[in-house]
Amino acid sequence: MEKSIVMEDIHKVYPDGTVALRGVTVEIRKGEVLALLGENGAGKTTLMKILSGYIKPTSGRILVDGRPVKIKSTRDALKHGIVMVHQTFSLVPNMSALENIILGRESRAASFTRLLKPLDISKLREDVEKISGELGLKVPLEVPVEKLPLGFRQRVELLKAIYKGAKVLILDEPTTFLTPLEVEELFKFVKAFRERGNTVVFITHKIKEALAISDRIVVLRRGRVVGELRREEANPRVLANLMVGQEISLDVVLRAKKPVESAEPALVVRDLWVKNDLGVYAVKGVSFEVYPGEVFGIAGVEGNGQDELIEAITGLRKPERGRILINGSEVSGASPLAVYKAGASHIPGDREKYGLVLDFSVLENSILSRQWEQRFTRGGVLVAWDKVREYAASLVKAFSVVAPGLEAPVKSLSGGNRQRLLVGRELTKSSKLIVAVHPTKGLDIASTMYVREILARARDEGRAVLLVSADLEEILQLSDRVAVMYEGKFLAVGKTEEFTLEEIGLLMGGVEVRKK
Repeated sequence: MEKSIVMEDIHKVYPDGTVALRGVTVEIRKGEVLALLGENGAGKTTLMKILSGYIKPTSGRILVDGRPVKIKSTRDALKHGIVMVHQTFSLVPNMSALENIILGRESRAASFTRLLKPLDISKLREDVEKISGELGLKVPLEVPVEKLPLGFRQRVELLKAIYKGAKVLILDEPTTFLTPLEVEELFKFVKAFRERGNTVVFITHKIKEALAISDRIVVLRRGRVVGELRREEANPRVLANLMVGQEISLDVVLRAKKPVESAEPALVVRDLWVKNDLGVYAVKGVSFEVYPGEVFGIAGVEGNGQDELIEAITGLRKPERGRILINGSEVSGASPLAVYKAGASHIPGDREKYGLVLDFSVLENSILSRQWEQRFTRGGVLVAWDKVREYAASLVKAFSVVAPGLEAPVKSLSGGNRQRLLVGRELTKSSKLIVAVHPTKGLDIASTMYVREILARARDEGRAVLLVSADLEEILQLSDRVAVMYEGKFLAVGKTEEFTLEEIGLLMGGVEVRKK
């Protein structure tokens, strides 16, 4: 196959000394789907931002069809048919889908006279409709983008890129906000686009996606290429080991459950209504229970009320009406301290905002929210730092936290080790209910499997776990029961095995289905 693009010996060092790329060489061939696989921080997006003209390399060169080229801007990249669609969309919310797609068309005019000539909108609409029909990207063109679901907004971005003239389409973590059915539709588009002789670079940290969509897989780790395989040569374990740099198990060991003595639920939520920051109801009459010895998973595309629901349960947001009971104690509208004293632990989705103080040391963060406990004080007033140090050392050891020392600021730890510290602190509380929100988001594979194993172990020890995750695989792997949340409501609740993946995907998209 003829080479289309070669990125040769690419280095990127930022002004603060951060080394993002360390001599990366990658071929991007015509008419293929190349999966660029690696953990967060591996350098995937940085590499493609260089190719698409958003940032400049420190050194290295780019060749297109064997000729060296300079790509100093997105305009330069577009001359070679290279367009990048980012994880965060760059659309004008109050403009229609059609207006967003053709935005910038006037800059392509050849003269000042043509700039003054009104655009033939009906002709442009025909052009866009033809592209969308051929590639299966149907979008209501007259609807303002702000009123479109996230999946349709992505389609607008894709149409915008193709309308510009994309021949090499770079997709950065494109499935982040999609339901399983929307992922299938995206994959159909990618294949259709490739069949027209075009090229797709598919940036992902999800092994299954790389195997499902690619012709070839390049694995990056810490700014270097550590592997290149044809899809038929690859399997999940090989790719996981390349990504992490060591042998790793991809299985969560689910131990035999111990019988639960009490049938009383650890958490009861009744007819809960919660508003978001805009004063609009984000949670609408939700009711459910979580029992000791089970993981109750809440699945759904982010932004459907999960955050507001958890904030109400953990005392971070006051509900408008409804009841919340933890271990029989009423905590509706109570403070986070009252929720904790009722017997709950909270692993927040935003660990930097709610879970940890980055400038505090590992030692200090190890007892954050627990500093008043008798075991850490003398006379219930002064912190007994010798006791804290002993506890922190045992916590770091038990949860495999890699840190320079107990006095090191938490901001010096990697994301995975910050999460291990947070999970360890919350799970060593004497709580019967664990509220875990996106507990593995942004973690490498080793840390992800470790945290999942810890949650499974807590469940098997008879604790109740409320799990919220945008990762459907995580929900299905860990949950005993699952609820699917859409626009503030539970569309269905049942045992995990009662649902097919297709049914959960439909529910996540707002389509009500019957359980099996």
